[in-house]
Amino acid sequence: MASLNVGSLGEYLREQRRTAQLSLRQLADAAGVSNPYLSQIERGLRKPSAEVLQQVAKALRISAETLYVRAGILDAERERDEVETRAVILADPSLNERQKQVLLQIYESFRKENGTGTDKTAEEAGGDAEPSSSS
Repeated sequence: MASLNVGSLGEYLREQRRTAQLSLRQLADAAGVSNPYLSQIERGLRKPSAEVLQQVAKALRISAETLYVRAGILDAERERDEVETRAVILADPSLNERQKQVLLQIYESFRKENGTGTDKTAEEAGGDAEPSSSS
């Protein structure tokens, strides 16, 4: 079974648990999960669900989002959202090819400005037409 950042998630959880001065058993009780299951998560043997991560985050009094990112859940959702957004733009029959490419370029520039963009060009995003600099 391939794992997404599960090792680093486990190490991070162990570090947070120790910082909070909680034993494995205390955290498991507070999070409502079994002691052996939490131990497997910390050792990188299990990938917990988002719900379990939320319970553990609450018990540790840390951000659940931080754990989602560590587990690779949040990035996967953001990437899926980006792909869906691009697909919707490219599939819109009311836009011509030039408009689609310009819109994809604007979308990507906003993503870069917000620190979430990639280095994809509009052509790599699925279009064939070369965008024009004039309107």
